[in-house]
Amino acid sequence: MELVLEYFEQVQWDDLIFSTLRILLILVMAWAVMYAVRTALSRMERRLVERGKQQGDVPSEASKRAETLVRLLRQAVMIVVWVMALLVILNEFGVSVTPILASAGVLGLAVGFGAQNLVRDIISGFFFILENQVRVGDVVVVNGTGGLVESINFRTLVLRDLEGKVHIFPNGTIDAVTNLTREWSAYVFDIGVAYKEDTDRVVDILKAVGEEMRADAEYGPNIIEDMEIFGVDRFGDSAVVIKGRIKTRPIKQWYVGREFLRRVKYAFDAQGVEIPFPHRTLYFGEASPPFLARMLNREPASTDIDQ
Repeated sequence: MELVLEYFEQVQWDDLIFSTLRILLILVMAWAVMYAVRTALSRMERRLVERGKQQGDVPSEASKRAETLVRLLRQAVMIVVWVMALLVILNEFGVSVTPILASAGVLGLAVGFGAQNLVRDIISGFFFILENQVRVGDVVVVNGTGGLVESINFRTLVLRDLEGKVHIFPNGTIDAVTNLTREWSAYVFDIGVAYKEDTDRVVDILKAVGEEMRADAEYGPNIIEDMEIFGVDRFGDSAVVIKGRIKTRPIKQWYVGREFLRRVKYAFDAQGVEIPFPHRTLYFGEASPPFLARMLNREPASTDIDQ
């Protein structure tokens, strides 16, 4: 009992009280910082969801993307704040934090060298999601490979092509992304007609088909503007090519385009417009007479009829 009393007599209560108050103040400040961060991130999440809805995202996908971003930021801030608070508290207890910081720096450097590709993928994925460059359900071309975006993660981007093949790209290796269904899409067509046809008449037929589709109850809602006819684009081997474009809602360009070509075929048949097919002439040179001339000039072979 005397030892205990002696120990308490040796304690510097003023320093202990002030240290305890400082530790409590540190904890309160850390909690206040985390509260402010959570409030700010909640507002950020709501704004991201609203912006995604305005850009035409599915509400569930917009919420999932915003939640993923906010969760990552919250975890990062939480780790930084509480690690700093812990170091300050250890310093209040008289523990030197310099060796701890040095060890953490060496460990972080080693991890950075060993997992630099992973860190690059995660950082690239973070900005993919933050900037909303691609969305789940978009049709994109990534590094020359096209497909439907099935999922976007912090490390990988997953595509499924028309044959059902799944392509997985680490985000850090993606050099170029072409989004075919961002905000609106377009079906660009090249219609070839015979050289004898009146191109102005052909353009009028194409416009009539476009107006008919715009007024159609099934296809009209997917077309956002009147069809554009750019005019005669080039002279082919056997056809005059007319180029045009139909603007559609995202990912509806192929659905509208196939129906447009079907109706153009029926309209050309009804109006007598010729859709040419490639012709090829074989020429054997001056020394070889034409095949028809040889057939006409050939003497009839004699035949013997046995009596």
